[in-house]
Amino acid sequence: MSVKEISIEELKQKLEQEDAIQLVDVREDEEVAEGMIPEAIHIRMGDIPEKLDAFDQTQEYYIICRSGKRSENVCYYLEDQGYQATNVVGGMLAWTGETKPKL
Repeated sequence: MSVKEISIEELKQKLEQEDAIQLVDVREDEEVAEGMIPEAIHIRMGDIPEKLDAFDQTQEYYIICRSGKRSENVCYYLEDQGYQATNVVGGMLAWTGETKPKL
């Protein structure tokens, strides 16, 4: 079984075209401090199980990390829990768009 995937280019198009997409950055605090995509919310990978109430089973979630491996694992977990999740291939290493510091 594989998870759904989206490229950085496809993600950029979605961010430009859609009002609100559910983008979740699962990197650690020190990684996010270097900058994250402005539309993203930050929930560390290790915190996902206890934060499942922040997710809505009717929404599609796009999961991003540094390179795409941790986000892929989170996608498998979320799908096992009944949520719709798509992995952002290449992660923040491939992101060339705007970032903001996490406050």
